[in-house]
Amino acid sequence: MSLGGEHESSDRPVGRVEQRLKSLSINRILPNMITLLAMCAGLTAIRYGLNEQFDKAVLAIVLAIILDGVDGRVARMLKGTSKFGAELDSLADAINFGAVPALLIYLWAMQDAGRLGWAVCLLHMVCCVLRLARFNTMIGAAGLPPWAHSYFTGVPAPAGAGIAILPLILSIETQRGVLDNPYLVGAFLVLSASLMVSRVPTYSMKSIRIKPQYVLFLMLLVGVLAAFLVTDPWLTLSAIGFIYIASIPISVLTYRRLEKRDAAAVVPSAQL
Repeated sequence: MSLGGEHESSDRPVGRVEQRLKSLSINRILPNMITLLAMCAGLTAIRYGLNEQFDKAVLAIVLAIILDGVDGRVARMLKGTSKFGAELDSLADAINFGAVPALLIYLWAMQDAGRLGWAVCLLHMVCCVLRLARFNTMIGAAGLPPWAHSYFTGVPAPAGAGIAILPLILSIETQRGVLDNPYLVGAFLVLSASLMVSRVPTYSMKSIRIKPQYVLFLMLLVGVLAAFLVTDPWLTLSAIGFIYIASIPISVLTYRRLEKRDAAAVVPSAQL
C-alpha cells in the first residue's frame, strides 16, 4: 500500500500541472507576453541611459508606451482579460512610466542639482504609482454617466512619462545643451507628476469607436504618422508631446460642458 500510495501522490502534482497547462490559452498568454515585452523595453532604457545613449533610451520608452497601448486592446479583442493581467500591467506601468523616466532624466540632467534633483525624480515616481493605484480603485465605479468613460481622471501614466522626457527629446532634436538645465527639466517632472495625480479630465482613447467610413482615413493617418516617425522621429515625437499638452485644456472644457448639460437636464426633471 505504501508503494501504491507513493505512486498515487507522485502522480497528483503532475496531473495538476497538466491540467493548468491545458487551461492556459493563447488568448490569455499573448497579452501578458506583450506586457512583459513592454517592461523589458522600459528596463532596457535604463541600460542605455547608464551608457549615455539617451536617444536609444527614449526610443525604448516609446516602444514601451506603444506596447502598453496594445496589450489591453489585444486582451479585449481575444477575450483574454484577467485579474492577473490587470495586476501585471499595473506593475509594468509603475516601472516603465514611473521609475524608468525618472531615472533616465536624473542620469541625463538632474545629477548636478544634487539632493533636490533626486527629490524631484522621486516625486515623479511616487505620483505615477499613486495615479496607477487610484486608477485601479476606480475601475468599474458606479454612478458615472456614459460619456465619462471617454475621459481619464488626470493624465495617464504613459502620457506622464512622455511629458517627463519631452525636454530630452527636444534636446536630441535641437542639439542645444541649454535644454538640459536641471531647473527646466525639473519643471517638466513636476508638471508631469502634478498632472498624473490631478483631477483634471483628459481624453481617453480606449472608448473611441471608429465608424466604418472613417477606417480608411484612420489607416492613412497612421501611415503618415509612421512615415514621419521614420524620417524625423525627434521632431515628430516633440510635436506629439506638445499637441497632447495642448489638448488638455480642450478636454477640460468639453468635460465641463457635458457636466453642465447633464446638470441642466436634471433640474427640470427634479421640478416635475
